[in-house]
Amino acid sequence: MVQPNVLFIFTDDQRFDTLSAMGNTEIDTPNIDRLAARGTLFTHAHIMGGTSGAVCMPSRAMLMTGRTLFHIEKQGQRIPPEHTTMPEQFRHAGYVTSHFGKWHQDKQSHARSFSTGGKIFGFRRTKGWYEACNGHWHIPVHDFDPTGNYAPDGGYSDPPIAPFENPFETVKEGGRHSAEVFSDAAIEFISGYPSSEEARAGKPFFCYLAHIAPHDPRQYPKRFLDQYPAERVTLPPNCAIRHPFDNGDLYIRDELLAAFPRRPKEIRQHLADYYAIIAHVDEQVGRVLDALEESGQADNTIVVFAGDNGLAVGQHGLMGKQNLYDHSVRVPLIMAGPGIPEAQRTDAFCYLLDIFPTLCDLAGLETPDTVEGLSLTGILEDPTASVRDSLLFAYKGLHRAVRNRRFKLIEYAVKGKRNSQLFDLENDPREIVNLIDSSDHQGTVAELRTELGRWENELDDTQEMGRAFWQTYRQG
Repeated sequence: MVQPNVLFIFTDDQRFDTLSAMGNTEIDTPNIDRLAARGTLFTHAHIMGGTSGAVCMPSRAMLMTGRTLFHIEKQGQRIPPEHTTMPEQFRHAGYVTSHFGKWHQDKQSHARSFSTGGKIFGFRRTKGWYEACNGHWHIPVHDFDPTGNYAPDGGYSDPPIAPFENPFETVKEGGRHSAEVFSDAAIEFISGYPSSEEARAGKPFFCYLAHIAPHDPRQYPKRFLDQYPAERVTLPPNCAIRHPFDNGDLYIRDELLAAFPRRPKEIRQHLADYYAIIAHVDEQVGRVLDALEESGQADNTIVVFAGDNGLAVGQHGLMGKQNLYDHSVRVPLIMAGPGIPEAQRTDAFCYLLDIFPTLCDLAGLETPDTVEGLSLTGILEDPTASVRDSLLFAYKGLHRAVRNRRFKLIEYAVKGKRNSQLFDLENDPREIVNLIDSSDHQGTVAELRTELGRWENELDDTQEMGRAFWQTYRQG
């Protein structure tokens, strides 16, 4: 077996439905769509939730380790040596592993995962933890250091021309955008790989390109602003001026990005900015895919496109991802390349943590014993197959949810009080009508609460975070 290369493109805060291929007629993503056309689109990929308001940190830890939310270390800021990472496993198998862009975990796990890379974002002014995304122009980046000893001051992609620490200044131009900086570095690696010593030695590559877009502040070249005027944006029907009750994190950082109560005009502008920066990321995805094809390596490269979590942007009166509605836990996922059927869609349930064992199977590698995810190769062979009949979601010690093919139950335990929601996702995909008190659905509520309790024990949701939730939940 000739082992395939792997190109993994990861975005930040991109909701599942922000692709033309997912039926969104208000955004144009031709390059991600062409990847879907030559591969398999997973319409129901999810994250399991978050252990902190920085949901993307545990999400990336789960992705990298293939472990569940309750079996990563704390908030996911550190990956211990006993948890083999995805690129680390490929490196052990003889792959050249490269990284460009964001790293949300510690320096030590990065050093053992990658053999090369560049334009690395995440180690500036920190002790190995992720730094805040304060802007997409003049981003602080590091050159690759195989020892992992990244200096806290780092460097900039371009000399700064304005105060970097002003996170909400609307800037539409200013040098190379983060998505361009990271893509440029990945393109240089991909284009030069065929003539490299490693390629001549027959070594395949694993390239991880991790964007910080479309995370706010949503900055992008002005030409994309012109393509998405706010007045043409349609507000989703589940947009609301406020959330119906206290979910425990109504005033977290992400929720302060728009005024209270939410105003339709302001939300339209947020959505326009969101679509515009995603369109810019799509353009960069196209550049990277073009470079892969021009290098002659496309036929032997598995390409994965995914996002770390979704985002509300006004839906349910929320702005962030610190909740368990579909807009925040469903993410884009596409796989294309050798052994993967083209122009295929599947609505099979999966988590991002299932990608690790899937790629191991596709590349002919052993899956580490520490991985808890399930391989999706059977679904790639038969899109009607399934590996999961239900899914559990959790957010801190505040929210738990479980869903099956039709219904989702969300339970809240906040300040000693309980709230519950039941949604019929088949007839109400936007999660608008709460059926929790419907006499016709009490059997479903009981069934899902039993399922939630099963997941509590099966996934070990009994640690400190879990105890905080379940104690309030059972006393309510």
